[in-house]
Amino acid sequence: MLNTLKGKMATLNSELAYRMRIWQHRTKLPTLESGDRLIVETLKREGAYVTTLADLGLPSTQEMLQAAYQQLSRISDVPNSHLNERLPQIYTVTDLAEFYQWGSNNRLLKIIENYLGLPVAFHGVHLRKDFPNEHQFGTLLWHKDSEDRKMVKVIIYLHDVEKKHGPFEYIPLSLTSYPHLNSYRIDHKLRQSGYLGINDEQVEKIIPKSAWKSCTGSAGTVLLADPRTALHHGTIRTEARSALFFVYTTNPPKRPELCTQYWDDTFPKPEMLQEIA
Repeated sequence: MLNTLKGKMATLNSELAYRMRIWQHRTKLPTLESGDRLIVETLKREGAYVTTLADLGLPSTQEMLQAAYQQLSRISDVPNSHLNERLPQIYTVTDLAEFYQWGSNNRLLKIIENYLGLPVAFHGVHLRKDFPNEHQFGTLLWHKDSEDRKMVKVIIYLHDVEKKHGPFEYIPLSLTSYPHLNSYRIDHKLRQSGYLGINDEQVEKIIPKSAWKSCTGSAGTVLLADPRTALHHGTIRTEARSALFFVYTTNPPKRPELCTQYWDDTFPKPEMLQEIA
């Protein structure tokens, strides 16, 4: 009983300190242009914002894309068609200058800092290829990420993504945020799953499918999403999908041990792709 009470007090103190940091940093947030302010406001309201590389217009985009397609071409096919659950191929490309330079662009960091309300930690980049699957498991289940209280993932589609490719799908925060009743029902289902995720049928009993936002788009589509606050998943796909994932949290994040995967040896790095090629 005493240990439980101590744990709750520690959590409360941590949250109070977090909110105090946000309050103290509010006057230090960088100024944004109106278009970038719209991105932040939409992220806060919806949990995601959809744009394109062309509209975002960050420098070094062409170099980053060229590096992405070069690395993607080195990923060999895996003999997994016989498997019931086909896991994604994930490569950490953080160490390549083209990716790190694009992801640490000052304008992009300003946008993310205004959303998070605190200084930003850019953790790294994953090049990811997801395969066709017939049922939901892993990130195909509806879930919320756990690295921080709020975070941003910048997802870039490397080819046209239609429904058959399993696009990123989310539910707007207006339908799942506190004190909306749906938030308690969703969180209850997530707890019951051990935070592994819940399937379409479970979600549809709480929030109708008509309210789900499926993010299809052509090659170069960019999704800025908060996967911690927005309930989301990748949908069932019949064709493979390739994308880049740039990951940002506050500095430091609530759970730094979950962020090491974006730069350590959890997943293969470019030199591994070189060996494969």
